[in-house]
Amino acid sequence: MHSVVERELELKLVLSPERSIPVPARLTYRTQDPYAVHITFHIGSDAPVHWTFARDLLVEGVFRPCGHGDVRIWPTRINECNIICVALTSPDGNALLEVPSAAVSAWVERTLRVVPPGTETERLGMDEGIAELLAPLPADDLWMSDPWPSDEAQDGEQ
Repeated sequence: MHSVVERELELKLVLSPERSIPVPARLTYRTQDPYAVHITFHIGSDAPVHWTFARDLLVEGVFRPCGHGDVRIWPTRINECNIICVALTSPDGNALLEVPSAAVSAWVERTLRVVPPGTETERLGMDEGIAELLAPLPADDLWMSDPWPSDEAQDGEQ
């Protein structure tokens, strides 16, 4: 059975050091995709913006700076509030988001209870999939048998 852990929250899109705007977002974790977290931003356009990255990156980012390239995450304090900063980079531009630390930490904890670290591979069903791919089929007997007699000489033949 697959489970989904979701959380609606409001992020702040940082436009400058003095100015930010609220952005509604949804965090989603699906057990059938156990290594990834999904964030959907509702920015007032025709279609929401979707980002997917490693759950481990978000887990680590709650405690210390991590990531490089397209996604970087780090915890900080602003005006006596604990927040998590998420920097996203794409060909379309860059975004710096501030996320309430308590909300993200609680949501991450829920995902870790549903799929504990180190058990993600079990959710993928890789062993069962490989076993199914390697299982012999009835027609395999035809391919396994030799359709031509051996070239080796029989008793008394040359």
